[in-house]
Amino acid sequence: MSISRFGALDTILNRSKDELDYVDIPDAKISEFFGCNVFNDAAMQKYLTPKAFNEVKSAINSDEKLSREQADVVADGMKRWAMDHGVTHYTHWFQPLTGRTAEKHDSFFTLTPDGQVLEEFDGDTLVQQEPDGSSFPGGGLRSTFEARGYTAWDPSSPAFIFEVGEGKTLCIPTIFVTYGGDSLDYKLPLLKSQSYIEEAAVPVCQFFDSNVTQVKTTLGWEQEYFLVDEAMFNARPDLMLTGRTLLGKHSTKGQQLDDHYFGSIPERVFAYMRDLETECHKLGIPVRTRHNEVGPGQYELAPMFEETNLAVDHNQLLMDVMDRVAIRHKLRVLLHEKPFAGVNGSGKHNNWSMATNTGKNLLSPGKNPRMNLRFLTFFVNTIQAVYNHADLLRASVASASNDHRLGANEAPPAIISVFIGDTLTKVLESIEKGKDEDGGGVEEILDLLSKIPNLELDNTDRNRTSPFAFTGNKFEIRMAGSSMNCAAPMTIMNTIVGKQLKEFYASVEALKAEGKDQEGAIFEVIRQYVIDSKAIRFEGDGYSEEWKKEAAERGLSNTPNTPDALGAYISKSSKDLFLTSGVFTEKELDAHYEVMCENYILKLQIESRTMSEMVINHIIPAAIKYQTILAENVNSLMGIGLHESTYNAQKELLIEISEHINKAKDGIDKMSKASKKADKEGHADKQAKAYATKVKPLMEKIREQADELEYLVEDSEWPLVKYRELMFLR
Repeated sequence: MSISRFGALDTILNRSKDELDYVDIPDAKISEFFGCNVFNDAAMQKYLTPKAFNEVKSAINSDEKLSREQADVVADGMKRWAMDHGVTHYTHWFQPLTGRTAEKHDSFFTLTPDGQVLEEFDGDTLVQQEPDGSSFPGGGLRSTFEARGYTAWDPSSPAFIFEVGEGKTLCIPTIFVTYGGDSLDYKLPLLKSQSYIEEAAVPVCQFFDSNVTQVKTTLGWEQEYFLVDEAMFNARPDLMLTGRTLLGKHSTKGQQLDDHYFGSIPERVFAYMRDLETECHKLGIPVRTRHNEVGPGQYELAPMFEETNLAVDHNQLLMDVMDRVAIRHKLRVLLHEKPFAGVNGSGKHNNWSMATNTGKNLLSPGKNPRMNLRFLTFFVNTIQAVYNHADLLRASVASASNDHRLGANEAPPAIISVFIGDTLTKVLESIEKGKDEDGGGVEEILDLLSKIPNLELDNTDRNRTSPFAFTGNKFEIRMAGSSMNCAAPMTIMNTIVGKQLKEFYASVEALKAEGKDQEGAIFEVIRQYVIDSKAIRFEGDGYSEEWKKEAAERGLSNTPNTPDALGAYISKSSKDLFLTSGVFTEKELDAHYEVMCENYILKLQIESRTMSEMVINHIIPAAIKYQTILAENVNSLMGIGLHESTYNAQKELLIEISEHINKAKDGIDKMSKASKKADKEGHADKQAKAYATKVKPLMEKIREQADELEYLVEDSEWPLVKYRELMFLR
């Protein structure tokens, strides 16, 4: 049950400074405790035999299976390490299609038949566990009565110790599958996509360097989020139940002055950030950057780049840690993409690249990108892949919450385009024309003042309106939402680029078989891709109405809502892609698609029902109460014989409030009918489209009426915490 608005304010004002400044930060340097709660190489070398350590490293680096004999050795070493750190329980930690993580804790403690007490953890327990497979989203892969599901250890992501209060749990990253081996999670498709792109990229790399035997994709995510006071959070039913404010008039001061962006971090937030970073560093999450974002109460943190699978695990773990640390500080984290109307929402930019075992970033252009044929090969193939599968990449970031961001003047549009900057545009234009002149190899220097050091300019500027931008030595997927699992867009990127590299390799080999020299063959295929993918390259303002028209003329899709976007997953070209690559079976793909549709439906069901309750139980009663005050005032003025002109304002307010009450109630009735009708649609995709086109527009109209009432009703009578109180932390 939520507390009142003024109860929330009283709670904050009466808190002691000690309550608000909770920080538990080691005095040591970060380098002295980083990864202390991770079963990393140093821990494995201490607790494992050399043979077991080498087998684990082979399993990680060469995809070799670990023998059950060595799994027993690893399990014993992992148990001893964990117990030396005070751990009492273990769990298989996995990523179901809910979007967050899941865990079931078991104790090391056991009793032998003769009553002896032991701590037990063996190879079988390490490698495999059995949670209930029917209770997670499965898209029809499992019936309710078919409950068995399996989690299986992923050795490529290290085990870690998670601390909750005084309790410590050993967490073992795993995949999650049905009894029949079908994927029920985000991790297994991601791992399959990584194997696929590596298989495709290594032969292409060997055109340039025969020493390349491995290619890994890397990810650097940027996590945006809002912080609100815990008491304020508890006073808003919509924040508690949906993660966003379904109602609320804009604050008169929002982000207009741009004074919050990169501004001085408030002391209370700074304490939270430091505590959060400490917890991250103990877990081996290499966060480095923190700052205020654009919206009031909005912030960001970002790590160093890591191999994609580990980076995804770290981001999923981070979101859990953020919530727990915030509660220590009497705060709440809002990871919803649009918790407040009228100010910027939150994204999670995914910076994607490829790296070789020889230490080369395949998307690093060097000083002269025109002459760097290896860079051009991977750069142009990536653009071609996005051009061929833009709809699928758009679908990978689609969700009910992200629909509030995409296409607004704060986030990338729902039209996929690629920004590469002036220098690289000139390079590709010269390739298209077949010219050999140097294309942008000159290092540019910006000379400012004699006292200011010269600035070396990057080969691209940044374009905040681009959904897919090249930013120096990586591609930045700006469409990903702040609450989502990065695995979804990363799986798509790996798969589409892998397919493209296979096609590229085949085309080059075919030209070589015809007698073309290797460099000439590579250049010829690249040139064709530059021409083919030209339509998706766009350097302008992605927010403009002109771009929408131009994009349509170029043949680019614009899918601003999730149900329409998700259709790309089950198109013929996508099914061919996934089946050929082995990332999904057709059965898995249909199931994952259905889960995504169901998630959209359920989010809007919860939001619409919450909105109905808030309007009926909070907004309309408050408006009627204030109406009564106004009516009594009018009657009293009439009773003492004052002229009607002296209370015209009150009468006008009465009429205006009545109109908004009636419209709000009428909207609720219509929305209830539309929701019931949508629920009766057959397949999940039809239900999702009904919610998008029939229910969601009514929610927006109801909000307009409620927000007008917030403006008209006396402040002391309004039952909900307002934006000006929520967004500016005290």
